[in-house]
Amino acid sequence: MTQDKNPVAILTGAGRGMGAAIALELHRRGYRLALMSPSGSAVTLAEKLGAVGMKGRVENGDDLKEFVHRTLDRYGRIDAVLNHTGHPPKDDLIKITDEMWEKGNEMMLLPVVRMARLVTPVMLEQKKGAFLNITTFAAYEPTLAFPVSCAYRAGVGVYTKLYADRYAADNIRMNCLLPGYIDSLDHTQQTAQTIPMKRIGRVDEIAKAAAFLLSDDASYITGQNIRVDGGLTRHV
Repeated sequence: MTQDKNPVAILTGAGRGMGAAIALELHRRGYRLALMSPSGSAVTLAEKLGAVGMKGRVENGDDLKEFVHRTLDRYGRIDAVLNHTGHPPKDDLIKITDEMWEKGNEMMLLPVVRMARLVTPVMLEQKKGAFLNITTFAAYEPTLAFPVSCAYRAGVGVYTKLYADRYAADNIRMNCLLPGYIDSLDHTQQTAQTIPMKRIGRVDEIAKAAAFLLSDDASYITGQNIRVDGGLTRHV
């Protein structure tokens, strides 16, 4: 496969942790990449990979527009979108302010909506595309430890199903990947013992699952919430 025929993936939150691991896995599989993060880390990684790099925030709609425009200017197409965002503020449930709820919406739900709005016309013209939204294992088993995250990431799951219903016939897919406790963050051995596999997940395990869901190997999977959590959640 020649370079100009290799698929193009655009990733947010791609400077470190799970986002960077997914970028590296997609690069290994031949994708041409565009990477964005709020720090300079995505730009640094992009330079190493020969990719488009941009410093920007998913909460900023203008940053997302600029990111998509830079990607199209460089590659002329977008085959895959990874929506990966940070963690919102947290507090005791009724102490969460309106501003904190609004921040959660801006960080987690609206970026997915905005990216879909920006990239769907491109994919319709290509007659193909895939989105993947990184959410959390707690989206459907909510925990008081992360109330804002649980609420809005569940909303992302709903939007994902609605999007899949609307665009599946156009060969454009959207899924969510729900990580459990992953080694991109510091977790204790006590936490590991709550997981049936008795260990913390690795970022490379998330990366391989994400690469699969964005690839043609997952061509009949859309509108799904795929848990990659070592068996942690009880939901069946």
